[in-house]
Amino acid sequence: MQSEPHGPGVGTATLTRSPFSVLDDAGSYAAAVDAFLAADAPAPVPVWTGGRADLAASAERAATLYGEVARPAARTYGVVLRPESLPAGLHALIAPCALTWLDQEELAPALLDRLAPRDDGRPEPYTLLVAGLYEHFTVDLIWPLIRAASRRPEVRLSFLTGRDAASLAWFTAKQYAVPAPDVHELGLFTGVDRGLTRDGIHLRNEVEVGNTDVRSEILGTRWRRLMLQGHGKDDSINLAEYTVCGLNETVGRDPSLVAPICATSTCYKPVDKLIQLRDVRAAEVVLSSCNNAPFSDAAVFDPKYQLMLNAIDGTAKSVVGAITVHASARPENLVWTEAALTGASSAEALNASIGTSEPYPAYVQFGTGEDTGPAPELPAVEPEPLLLTASARLTAYLAGGVLAPNHPLRPRLNKLAVKVESQVSRRDLAVHQDRTPVLRGLMDDLQSLDVTIATQFTKDPETELSNCFAYFAERSRIDMSDVSHVRCQCGRPAERYSRRALVPTALDFEGVVCTRCGDVAFRLFDSPSLLVHAEDGAEQGSTNEVRVAVRDARPGILRLGLFFASYGRAGCTIAPDLRKVRIAPDGTGETTFTLTLDPGIPPHGYYMTAFAVQDLAVSIARRNFGVLAAAQKA
Repeated sequence: MQSEPHGPGVGTATLTRSPFSVLDDAGSYAAAVDAFLAADAPAPVPVWTGGRADLAASAERAATLYGEVARPAARTYGVVLRPESLPAGLHALIAPCALTWLDQEELAPALLDRLAPRDDGRPEPYTLLVAGLYEHFTVDLIWPLIRAASRRPEVRLSFLTGRDAASLAWFTAKQYAVPAPDVHELGLFTGVDRGLTRDGIHLRNEVEVGNTDVRSEILGTRWRRLMLQGHGKDDSINLAEYTVCGLNETVGRDPSLVAPICATSTCYKPVDKLIQLRDVRAAEVVLSSCNNAPFSDAAVFDPKYQLMLNAIDGTAKSVVGAITVHASARPENLVWTEAALTGASSAEALNASIGTSEPYPAYVQFGTGEDTGPAPELPAVEPEPLLLTASARLTAYLAGGVLAPNHPLRPRLNKLAVKVESQVSRRDLAVHQDRTPVLRGLMDDLQSLDVTIATQFTKDPETELSNCFAYFAERSRIDMSDVSHVRCQCGRPAERYSRRALVPTALDFEGVVCTRCGDVAFRLFDSPSLLVHAEDGAEQGSTNEVRVAVRDARPGILRLGLFFASYGRAGCTIAPDLRKVRIAPDGTGETTFTLTLDPGIPPHGYYMTAFAVQDLAVSIARRNFGVLAAAQKA
């Protein structure tokens, strides 16, 4: 029989003829499909319910959602799983969904290479549809194909399935239905993303689902696309006190399979806040929780309770579900909103984004998937190198023994460490897509600490940080593949080497050792190197210029100082104590100091040490310097 026209109601369209013709028996269904496919003019698409009242009710409900009837855009290729398990009429209705049908035996990852025609060495895009009963949607058969397709951007996979032949027949019929012109609402309800907002989307974030009548909003609206996100399992998605429910109470229960607690007791959530997924009127439903569309042999619960199967039994012609666990968060929500607004594929956009977090695709497209809008640009979720560098240095200074437990820098370093740790999270990176304020704030914090560290050096050069390279050396090993022969500034042979940290409380660093001068330079990786230019020596009472050159620094500001050997420090002055050096875009800079030797400084072999502080890294360069007795006046 054909369902009656559905009258207007809350969130529904005006009175219209149903695009579906509902039939109970398989014999009349086959004839109706043949007539439908042969008709010259659009006609209601036949729906075989197999006597299931829930499918008939869904067809009536869907009449408020869809308008015209049209053949779906045919996929390039198609495969039917166990075709002998499907009635003839259903075979005929599935047939126009693909241009070329292949045998099930060909369904393997290697098929994707064989199907890809190449033009000038580049594969042309194509689509592959797999149709069959849910019981044949098994992990060993389908998962390798999904993984292989995820590495082939030219391939788009989609699936037609259902808990039984009647469900599959209903889902297939919906592929012929076109959403009504006045169905354009886009919705996102999330129980896990606090603070999410987006114009053009009916959006309820984590805070709002806790203080809104979510059930009335979801069930009272006709949705073009609806995304439901929260924690859950195969059977449910949690939206605060509300629960999106996968239970289809009209289908049989298999007592040999595990079921949720509601199978033997009352629901663990408030019953008046259950949202029956089958009752949601949406052309596309996106289920963004873990394991809501599992393979039939990898499911936790009896299919009676499966969210994805309940959505297929409902009004949606497109269901995007997650076949496994994933950590979808703010980046995926942003990408999905852009895809929804531009008419792009939800599954494709979500998988592209989750690929920056998971080593596998998480989402699958059920339904032919006809959205062809351009894929949205993914939010940048890679932290800047400076954030990671600062975090590594903060960890080493705070977690190890470089600084004493009561060192005055610890509170400030700890405050910055907490701040940086949050700023490298995927969520924070997705929230703060304009990175300029974040980086400006980081550089201000680093520069303030750099000034403090450099000032401490001028007061007392023999501090914990000046001795950090000895501490790191004890907890590292020389990388023998990174040793090079160089020349010391004194002109003699020297070795440049790298030491690799063994523990997080040490840092990788580079050193230079001279056959005559000994240790002449140390610097952390990705920090400035220094060269000290001065005469080899000078007479007592003389005034000398010392030039310090900077290389490999981050463009910006660097603090640089110079100090004399401790055993001769009382016999000389160095001015100024500290220089603020502006580093050029190529990482170079230069400054000078004035070294004045007292007339009474003992003639002796000394050294001077230049130090630079940038981004919490101390760099050191040492230059031997001899003091000669002043020439006797005639």
